[in-house]
Amino acid sequence: MDNQQEALRLHKEWGGKIEVVSRVPVTNGQELALAYTPGVAAPCLAIQKDYNLSFDLTRRNNLVAVITDGTAVLGLGDIGPEAGMPVMEGKCALFKTFGGVDAFPLCVRSKDVDEIVRTIYLISGSFGGINLEDIAAPRCFEIEKRLQELCDIPIFHDDQHGTAIVAGAALINALKLVNKKLEDVSIVISGAGAAGVAIAKHLLAMGAGKNMFLVNRKGILYDGREDLAADQQELCKIINPQKKQGSLKDAMAGADVFLGVSGPGLVDGEMVKTMAKDAILFPMANPVPEIFPEDALNAGAKVVGTGRSDFPNQINNVLAFPGIFRGALDVRASRINTEMNLAASYAIAGLLRDEELTPDYIIPHAFDMRVGEAVAKAVSQAARDTGVARI
Repeated sequence: MDNQQEALRLHKEWGGKIEVVSRVPVTNGQELALAYTPGVAAPCLAIQKDYNLSFDLTRRNNLVAVITDGTAVLGLGDIGPEAGMPVMEGKCALFKTFGGVDAFPLCVRSKDVDEIVRTIYLISGSFGGINLEDIAAPRCFEIEKRLQELCDIPIFHDDQHGTAIVAGAALINALKLVNKKLEDVSIVISGAGAAGVAIAKHLLAMGAGKNMFLVNRKGILYDGREDLAADQQELCKIINPQKKQGSLKDAMAGADVFLGVSGPGLVDGEMVKTMAKDAILFPMANPVPEIFPEDALNAGAKVVGTGRSDFPNQINNVLAFPGIFRGALDVRASRINTEMNLAASYAIAGLLRDEELTPDYIIPHAFDMRVGEAVAKAVSQAARDTGVARI
């Protein structure tokens, strides 16, 4: 039985991957009177007088909503909100396992930005944070931006920032192995959707130079290309200052770093051979990467990481989002900002000592239980340093 068949069998057996469990006993009249009426009136009235007590007197202090519209589900595309529910449940299970964060899946039956934003804003008072998940670009950018303006709790689109944070962490350590500096290398990003744009912005914030090329199905993005979305156009005013045009093959010639968040088999060995010496490749398309590690290494790559667990250097969002929300919730942050995301990348990378680094070990394993705590601590401190922490 392959993984797909076994997963289907188990999902039917499980009947869902999460459940609600009471944190308090309700076994007699006194316990009922305290947990519910009439005693519950006291915390209700206290919150009415002081909104901030909603975090102290309810589970809101540790509760995140995992929300999708089902339009970009885990490599499956626009399969609808109900079909995305197994992924959202799985995400909630990861939140609890790796960050001790309670999370609840919400699947929204709309593709309308205004409706989605309004829906999430109206329910945001029940949660300490919102994790947007599997929402297609370019709507995801506007939804996140508008919610950040409206809500007083962290709004985080994991497909953008989680991927960028972990890829950034992996690149920090990979560059140490090849003795290159981030500000000096030429970087190619295949895929110009949510993840690709976020990776580019995150690497720029980390100190990457402008010699960066974002590539989609129609080729290299450049300032003035007429078919670009707003976020792509904004980015192209910074990167690729020479306005280089051409294909992915053209972009990769002479490049030091390749990051793929696009599709299977888009890169071959000949393209890798045209890259700079000691090239770094992170083909992260799942389940089939842009190029398999063996092929990239045989073509001369020095370090390769993918999104898969059956190859070395898995670049997995689970290294980021549980600790990020744990850290944000711990200090009751009003938002997750760029500085917090950067702190997460450096915390993940910093768990490996320089002497530990090898081409097959540039990033902690998904089950390295040090990660969540290290990321949370770094994110909490960054929130304090940037003035978004409220406790």
